[in-house]
Amino acid sequence: MSSPYHKEEQPAAERIDDLMLRDDEPEFNSEEGNRTASSVRDIASRIPESLSAIGRDISRTIEKAMSAKDDYVVAVKVSPESQEKLEALVQAGVFRSRAEAAGFLIEEGIKTQSPLFERVRQKLSEIERLRAELRGLIADRTV
Repeated sequence: MSSPYHKEEQPAAERIDDLMLRDDEPEFNSEEGNRTASSVRDIASRIPESLSAIGRDISRTIEKAMSAKDDYVVAVKVSPESQEKLEALVQAGVFRSRAEAAGFLIEEGIKTQSPLFERVRQKLSEIERLRAELRGLIADRTV
């Protein structure tokens, strides 16, 4: 019963989702509509497989990161030329990633420059000795 104070509720209209395929749409029964419906169903059927693959990839990445306990990640800036050379090594199949190629080249550079690193080690030892000497001087004056 309807009155000015009590209006009859109208049935709620069916919510239409843009991705829903409706049988009552005119183009649905056409060949193009059938192909669209088939394509949407194909895509929808692949979603669980894709999600599963993403999960496997994430798991492998985490496992790899956790197993690489002795490896360190260092962010470095390289010139465009260096980037191209790293990419060439990856494209040639020599390395699986630019990071792997850069790591190899860093290791080789350190080996090649071993005399430099020996001098640096000696100088650092000398610096530490001088720091200890200065700390000793200050400790003697405060006592």
